[in-house]
Amino acid sequence: MTGGADLARSLEAVEARVSAACSAAGRRRPEVLLVAVSKTRPASDVAALHALGVRDVGESRDAEARAKAESLAELDLRWHFVGTLQSNKADSVASYADVVHSVDRLSLVRALSRGAARTARRLDVLLQVSLDGDPTRGGVREAELAALGERVAGAEGLRLAGVMAVAPREADPERAFAELASISDRLRRDHPTALEISAGMSGDLEAAIASGATMVRVGTALFGARPPLLR
Repeated sequence: MTGGADLARSLEAVEARVSAACSAAGRRRPEVLLVAVSKTRPASDVAALHALGVRDVGESRDAEARAKAESLAELDLRWHFVGTLQSNKADSVASYADVVHSVDRLSLVRALSRGAARTARRLDVLLQVSLDGDPTRGGVREAELAALGERVAGAEGLRLAGVMAVAPREADPERAFAELASISDRLRRDHPTALEISAGMSGDLEAAIASGATMVRVGTALFGARPPLLR
């Protein structure tokens, strides 16, 4: 568990970085949403961040995310699923997530739509774009993006909100996020309300904001290095 004072200092430092990046890019601070990625951290840390004013929380494993969402249901939190999502977990994710950042195939669209319809909820969906074609990191190629976007836009319980990407390993993040911004522009020609660009993490949020990111997903800079997973 991270101490409240430590979280307050970390949040202040991250906010300063985001504000400085917005200023350097000629943007207003409210244009960029900070999503605190709390995977592997206890619900008490999320509650402490909520007390500090954070309302958007990111998770990447269904069981952990669902348990936290249930235990913190009394708080006005918005839950973002930001990790790779298996189709057989989509029904569960649709029961608590407000935003899903990692939709990259039709089977997920169908499963999320079924889950949203079953629970009478509406999910914001971001299409995860592969900027390097690496199949191990998820994401749809741009050539397939328009068709997937059409399926999301027409799916019950889903709203096409925009795009997401992770900068390729060893790549220049500024170039990668500039490419994502161009892809976002092209998607909005057919879907004008798909305005969100989820890009940038602890190490490259400045580059993402410079290229127009509207959401940054920050974990390590808030909570410190994560402990190794026990298997």
